[in-house]
Amino acid sequence: MQLPSPEIFRYCPNCKSEKITLIEGARFICPHCQFTYFHNTASAVAAVILVQDEILLTRRANEPGKGKLDLPGGFVDHDEGLEQALTREIYEELSLDIENWHYFASFPNQYLYKNVNYHTCDTIFVTTLPQKPRLSIQYSEIAQAQFYSLASLTIDEIAFDSVRSAIKKLLTRKK
Repeated sequence: MQLPSPEIFRYCPNCKSEKITLIEGARFICPHCQFTYFHNTASAVAAVILVQDEILLTRRANEPGKGKLDLPGGFVDHDEGLEQALTREIYEELSLDIENWHYFASFPNQYLYKNVNYHTCDTIFVTTLPQKPRLSIQYSEIAQAQFYSLASLTIDEIAFDSVRSAIKKLLTRKK
């Protein structure tokens, strides 16, 4: 498990002390003014979109996981529910308007972005469509989006531990 980088804060944002300390990998405390910052787990959502025995996967255009496969989705914004966030993300990324989500599973993950390690709780939702939709990539972080046969998926091509876990669980249920 990789902890947040102690360099997130070099100085206390409140009193500018250089003594701010990372405690237990998730809490920064300033001994001078008692400023406390909790580096909490971020909420993220991902979509398993199925058409018969195929799943929609994206190929990442940027790090982390550049060139690897991923589920479409993203981070939950403030004042947003999980399903609402997923509907927004799928529309922003692929111009698909899907609102019929069913909870599938959740998995912990780590997302290293610009030298900050974000711990996430990735909530996976599933939907089944009657036919393949027309895909239109609208997001610069996606290099490609296409349907893959569940039977031919190679887990090693998947970018994140949470998505690999979700795909493995899905494959187990499909047998």
